[in-house]
Amino acid sequence: MRAVWLREFGGPGVLVAGEAPDPVPGPGQVLVEVAYAGITFVETQFRASGRGPFRAELPMIPGNGVGGVVAQVGPGVDAGLLGRRVVTGTGGSGGYAERVAVAADGLFAVPDGLALDEAVALLADGRTAAMLIDAAGPGPGDRVLVEAAAGGVGSLLVQLAVAAGATVVAAAGGPGKLALARELGAAEAVDYRASGWAEGTDPVDVVFDGVGGAVGRAAFGLLARGGRMVSFGLSSGEWSGIPEEEAEARGVTLLGLRPTPGAVRRATELVLAEAAAGRLRPVIGLRLPLDRAADAHAAIESRATTGKTLLALAPAAAR
Repeated sequence: MRAVWLREFGGPGVLVAGEAPDPVPGPGQVLVEVAYAGITFVETQFRASGRGPFRAELPMIPGNGVGGVVAQVGPGVDAGLLGRRVVTGTGGSGGYAERVAVAADGLFAVPDGLALDEAVALLADGRTAAMLIDAAGPGPGDRVLVEAAAGGVGSLLVQLAVAAGATVVAAAGGPGKLALARELGAAEAVDYRASGWAEGTDPVDVVFDGVGGAVGRAAFGLLARGGRMVSFGLSSGEWSGIPEEEAEARGVTLLGLRPTPGAVRRATELVLAEAAAGRLRPVIGLRLPLDRAADAHAAIESRATTGKTLLALAPAAAR
């Protein structure tokens, strides 16, 4: 099968497509014929430096989220899964490939009426957004600032916060991304690349911090007493690093995610169902073939993408 190999850490060009052995499903596993593989910002960081949540020895096939059709079942697995459209995680590696062998109990059925590429776009980003909303609890009367509001997680946070009754202030970089955030329901949009962007923004009750660094610290300064801030990303290259004592002095609660397997499953099923019902729209900004995984990583790192970036593998994925 075709796959993308990571043999050394470095720039996007270290991702090279080539041949790999076909995986064979073992007990409790299924073989998925992959149509789409998702790419996350964390994967670009891992590729560059080897740092991140993944633990793998080189050479390896990167990729952690895929969607496709169950083509084979291993011993002890219900044959009724054959032919089902599913999305699933791979455990941190192996996703940039035409086929993956994964645990059957980690599969999520793709609901009728939901396109497979949209389901893959929701797998990691959607459940993260849903758990962030659950943690911060925005509701009617709240002003909510969403950083990186045109990104994979941010674009979903905008929609979920609006659905919860909150007024959303979207922070993103550039006119196109600000326009997208407004289209998704944001009442206000500010360009965080502009000097002093936070000075003209009214106070907020909740901050979803997906950028970190100076942007995250400026957003923290906008929080009113009783506000909540939850950090979920560091696209700036560093966390916001807000001291706990400073937050306490201002009456602000700093929140984090400690997801359990049950919470992850509930959040994933929720966003898949919401999207199938037409109440949640995953934004897919870029689809590239498997052989162009390096270009996909480069686009993400250059901040040239909106929403989710996918690798399209199967012929059916072109439709």
